[in-house]
Amino acid sequence: MKRILALAAIVFAVVGPIGVRAQALLSDSLDKIIAVVDENVILQSELDRAYESIMSQYRTRGGDLPPEDVVRKQVLERLITMQLQIARASQTGIVVADTEVDTAVQRIAEQNKIDVSQLRESLVRDGFSFEEFRKTLRDELQVQRLRARFVQSRVAVTDTEVDIFLTSDATRAGELRLSHLLIGLPESATPEQVEAARAKIEKIRTEIVAGLAFADAAIRYSEGQQALEGGDLGWRRYDQIPSAFTELVATMKTGDVSQPVRGPNGFHMIHIAGMREASAVVVTEFKASHIVVKPTELLTEDKARERIDALRKRIVEGADFAEQAKAHSDDKTTANLGGDLGWFQAGTFGTGIDAAMKPLKDGEVSEPFRTELGWHIVKRIGVREMDRTVEVRRAQARETLVNRKAEEEYDNFLRQMRAEAYIENRSAG
Repeated sequence: MKRILALAAIVFAVVGPIGVRAQALLSDSLDKIIAVVDENVILQSELDRAYESIMSQYRTRGGDLPPEDVVRKQVLERLITMQLQIARASQTGIVVADTEVDTAVQRIAEQNKIDVSQLRESLVRDGFSFEEFRKTLRDELQVQRLRARFVQSRVAVTDTEVDIFLTSDATRAGELRLSHLLIGLPESATPEQVEAARAKIEKIRTEIVAGLAFADAAIRYSEGQQALEGGDLGWRRYDQIPSAFTELVATMKTGDVSQPVRGPNGFHMIHIAGMREASAVVVTEFKASHIVVKPTELLTEDKARERIDALRKRIVEGADFAEQAKAHSDDKTTANLGGDLGWFQAGTFGTGIDAAMKPLKDGEVSEPFRTELGWHIVKRIGVREMDRTVEVRRAQARETLVNRKAEEEYDNFLRQMRAEAYIENRSAG
């Protein structure tokens, strides 16, 4: 269950086991407040728990461990930032229902090929409270929703911007595995602060060139959000690389470390950990028609099933599918089209239709199946392989532009929240 332990460590380290606060205050009078964030507090036990979670990941990787004081500082900063976002999300009415947390837990269990009870047992065995785990998942979902709402309200991308972006060098094919190191600057930094930051990052680069691993340098020195992950940004297409670094990476190769670059929030360095070529995007598309019978207050579940069974029997015996759809389908969007769904990729209309069509041959009609809409039958008309590289590249370009704007805007939003908040760091470091 190493994968589950790693996941739990990430969730607890990123979000922080905030649910332990009340319990700790009641059961351990020695548990001290390590930071005050507006009306909330972060306890020493929370910091210790998050620190141990992160260190457990480092130990599984092998190699030298980063200094304890460095990791504790990074973890505390992350807990403070997360606390601010959770508070803002609650203040703006963002609520995550129990059913949404249940779905997230179920998804994690499925990813690990176990059921929820086995997930619970594994977490408890590895020292994680299942209720705390649910609480941190809820907080994470709440913050994700806060970010999504922020992006939706603040970030827009026009077709013209997409067109211009697609003609730039940033959209060339291929992907890079990037790592990032940031030495931050305060707003309205003085010339002395700028020079101090510049000297610091240049010294760090000298250490890296002399043999210090970039990941170790990021853990030790970086003020970026991925510092605890060794600055790892993962695999990114060229169009996903921040515009400030586009020209830098164009001339770099695997293993290279860039020169320091001044940005709005400080000095940056980039490391290329790997490169790979992009391939064409070929997708499977289906053409199908369907009929839906929806249960209502007047039509019970059993009667709806009987009706769809009768329709299928009639079609198998020779009735025209399109005519039956026009006369009987409760999907008013497609009924007048004879139930025609057109050409679509797998997943467009949900897993129910995909699963029903998979065993069919062209011209065959599925057995009745249930979705959230009602009882269905589907007729597979055709299947084809299509090169969707152009469409996908355009969608990716739009997504990249949105993410670029969002990253900068949200970073400013976080800095503004921190500037406006009352934060008292009581740690000794």
